[in-house]
Amino acid sequence: MVLTISRAKEVDKQTNLELYRLVENLSITAGLPMPKIYIIDDSAPNAFATGRDPKHAVICVTKGLLDKLDKQELEGVLAHEFSHIGNYDIRLQTIIVILVGLVALLSDWFIYLRFFGDDDNNSNWIFVLVGIVLALLSPLIASLIQLAISRKREYLADADSALLTRNPDGLARALEDISKDKEPLEVANKATAHLYIANPLKDHEGSKRGKLSGLFDTHPPVEDRVKALRDMAL
Repeated sequence: MVLTISRAKEVDKQTNLELYRLVENLSITAGLPMPKIYIIDDSAPNAFATGRDPKHAVICVTKGLLDKLDKQELEGVLAHEFSHIGNYDIRLQTIIVILVGLVALLSDWFIYLRFFGDDDNNSNWIFVLVGIVLALLSPLIASLIQLAISRKREYLADADSALLTRNPDGLARALEDISKDKEPLEVANKATAHLYIANPLKDHEGSKRGKLSGLFDTHPPVEDRVKALRDMAL
């Protein structure tokens, strides 16, 4: 579904040998199966990985990423996406969605006990109050937890990328180039933005916002990610 929404097209060894070789070498280094490779025909530089496990993984890059990054920067980005695959991050996000759904069901259960239970039991009012609170707050709390985990997994994928390529500066420079590019990724939307290596919605102000606003970000500030990568090189 994500690939269809993004209008991505599969490429192979014959259609893009250089990209195929980079992905193949990283696949061997990481000890992971060779993923399918897709390209989005968009000049905004970005990339994402998807798939429920390493055997069914896909790495998708934009044409802009291939055109605007040098080889070391591109390798850093691809290694970052391999890290998401190896860490089963897509599966983790799926589990989180299920747990969020369970919280919503729990709030419904509390309300059900009040309206279909014994009306003479005053303690049922406690259930309905708890149910109302959960119904109001659980979507917000669940979203905050999901976004916090997403940001942590980005840091982890950055670190794993640096270990895989032994060149943290490559990914650091790539993140700087991607963040400085002002062109929005037209196929991206709020539902898919968290998948990309950097937020593709260019109206997003990122690190310029306050700490409280940062709680609703899908990605950590690029400056913090770059600093962490450069510290690894010291």
